[in-house]
Amino acid sequence: MIAVITDSTCDVPDELIEKNGIIVVPQYIVWGDQQYRDRVDIQPVEFYERLESEPERPTTAQVSAGDFLAVINEAVARGATEAVILTVSSAMSGTYNMAKQAAEEAPIRVEVIDSKGPTMTLGWQVLTAARARNDGASLDEIVAKVAKVRAGLVQMVAMETLEYLQYGGRIGDAVKWVGNILKVKPLVSIDHESGRVQPTGLARTQRALKEMLFKKFFEQLKELKGGNKLHIAVLHGNALEEAQKLVERINKEFNPVELLVNITGPVLGINTGPGALALCGYAEE
Repeated sequence: MIAVITDSTCDVPDELIEKNGIIVVPQYIVWGDQQYRDRVDIQPVEFYERLESEPERPTTAQVSAGDFLAVINEAVARGATEAVILTVSSAMSGTYNMAKQAAEEAPIRVEVIDSKGPTMTLGWQVLTAARARNDGASLDEIVAKVAKVRAGLVQMVAMETLEYLQYGGRIGDAVKWVGNILKVKPLVSIDHESGRVQPTGLARTQRALKEMLFKKFFEQLKELKGGNKLHIAVLHGNALEEAQKLVERINKEFNPVELLVNITGPVLGINTGPGALALCGYAEE
């Protein structure tokens, strides 16, 4: 038995987590003198409502090595003989290093994978690992399959403002835009080699931003030439109606084999803010 473990920034829909037996370790949200477990003690909709109504901004605290080790030991108690842990980008968080520390202390072999991104960049790799495990793949085969998917991933995020990304400290190479922070709506992408945020485009209006997100995402996906079976995720910062419009357009124009919709969790929402829209996916042969 191979345990598949990840952190709560993966944004995989709950039904797929349950269906595939994925173990999720929650990150932490710190709001004032209160600490909350991501998607456990505080749910995304509540988080976004508070983010818009409360003047005090929340911060995050990463998963500890002890948190990871605890779930590894629980998995061992249920029969796991090996495990794979997949984490949010090491360029964005120390979570990967915490998982590595836990792996060194674990009583079984544990492979730790740096997803080189957040949200469904991590999520698609987690699903790949779990599905491969379910199909009988070995731990080494799982690691290889995940690496292949990661190489073909594209993720872009359209935000109402750069303010949240700057505040959250995850601005990466988009720092060059800071002078325009109040004037534009930014589109950023994830560099899946460096694991950092990189600038992709600027728009003056919400309509132009959404069009840029759609066009540039599918252009980049096509350039990678991974195949014609598309796996796409639409993520949103408590903007379900806008996300559904993207879903309808994607289904109409591309007919993907898999299309997921989910609200971006609190840990990442601190960096992207209310109203953000993201597309993440890959093409397989």
